[in-house]
Amino acid sequence: MHILIWFLAAACGYLVGGVNLAIVLSRLIYHQDIREAGSKNPGFTNFKRLYGNRYAWFVFVFDLTKAAVLCVIFGLIFKSMGLGWQRGVAFTGLFVMLGHSFPVYYRFEGGKGFLVCLSMLWLLDWRAGAIGTGVMVVLLLTLKYMSLATMSALTVGAVCLFLFKADVLAAVINACCVLFMIWRHRENIRRLLAGTESKFSFGSKKK
Repeated sequence: MHILIWFLAAACGYLVGGVNLAIVLSRLIYHQDIREAGSKNPGFTNFKRLYGNRYAWFVFVFDLTKAAVLCVIFGLIFKSMGLGWQRGVAFTGLFVMLGHSFPVYYRFEGGKGFLVCLSMLWLLDWRAGAIGTGVMVVLLLTLKYMSLATMSALTVGAVCLFLFKADVLAAVINACCVLFMIWRHRENIRRLLAGTESKFSFGSKKK
């Protein structure tokens, strides 16, 4: 029975995680594949830069919510079976992230997963989530680089999980997700080092 639950968490996480609202809306409303425009990343930041605020925050909320709902469901199931809430959240979050990054529906070309990671962090330990989010907001308001803000925030959050003595397996899985997310940002890192990375604006898109 336990094996079946692990399998269901992985399968549901991957399949639901693969649903990408940025791709859906770019095709449905703008008749364009977001993966062929801007930075070519099918995520919130690129969507907002290309199309403005009107639908971008739907993408933001959807990516957070799809991870949160699945992680809560399987976290509760794992807890009820004596497997641990944090392990259920982290394991499910891992596969939501893999589905988001390599979706079977879109030729395995997906997003970078920072919102999935952030959602998972809050559910693992709200204190780590709050600290990570605080770091992200401060960096966004000061340096204005979304990529740097998210990588820094989730790295700090991952360290906090160990400091707050989270379940070791859950903390390790989360750390692996963060490292994977950073690897997915490798082009952003190159642009940051070269001084060519675009800055983030909370307002509508700029020409």
